[in-house]
Amino acid sequence: MSPHGRGTGPQVDGLLVLDKPAGCTSHDVVARARRILGQRRIGHAGTLDPMATGVLLLGAGRATRLLGHLALTDKTYTATIRLGRTTTTDDAQGEPLVDRPVDVDDVALLRELGALTGAIDQVPSSVSAVKVDGVRAYARVRAGEQVELAARRVTVHRFDLLARRGDDLDVVVDCSSGTYIRALARDLGSALGCGGHLVALRRTVVGPFELAAAVSLDTFAQRGAAALTPLGEAVSTSFARREVAGAQAVDVTHGRRLTPLGQPGTYGVFDPDGTVLALVEETADTVRSLVVFAPA
Repeated sequence: MSPHGRGTGPQVDGLLVLDKPAGCTSHDVVARARRILGQRRIGHAGTLDPMATGVLLLGAGRATRLLGHLALTDKTYTATIRLGRTTTTDDAQGEPLVDRPVDVDDVALLRELGALTGAIDQVPSSVSAVKVDGVRAYARVRAGEQVELAARRVTVHRFDLLARRGDDLDVVVDCSSGTYIRALARDLGSALGCGGHLVALRRTVVGPFELAAAVSLDTFAQRGAAALTPLGEAVSTSFARREVAGAQAVDVTHGRRLTPLGQPGTYGVFDPDGTVLALVEETADTVRSLVVFAPA
């Protein structure tokens, strides 16, 4: 067996923009990717529930070190919310709790969509992946525990109605990392007095990566490593770029700080031949390394 995993080839480094199918967990997708690429060093950025589809970023090899930073970027979703029923999980996979008649006009609907836009304090679903004392909330619920999660501040940049089909609302949501669309469905239904839950969810954008660039699992299985975006290109797509040479290149590969450019923010550092060396964060007076990429 290869030291990199179950395959016999060398480790590959890169980012995969995947269109996750319904019915599998993000962990299932990672397990499939490990088999396809024949290596274990693979992870994902931003969990999608089994019922959800759309953009899931996978990192292979050294690109796994980007994932924590990519997971913090804004995201866009299309979703369908069904009014009139609450469930144990705030989505269609849970058990029904209460059914109520829906008597909601468009004026009230648009008003409450607006009220859930902007910076809001959101309580995640009790079956979310939020950790409570180091254990995922959903695992505690499955073990029979009662879980109450604290509200957290998130930002909903857009919560717009695309279409209304009876009690079903097709919506689009632009939001910050950490926003739960299930919780938006729950809270919208609560505000309207009839309850609500999520019945469909598709993630269309993660940071700079859009669904149009995503590949299916079947295509990934056929193409293998050729489906990956190379590490340097992934960094350039996600962050601003800075080139260094000579002593500065040596400094950054050893984690030493660089001279600020006067451009605060996160950016990738490359040597003159285009090899990515590090991901760094510049503040007013220093540039510190977030990730140093060891040679392939």
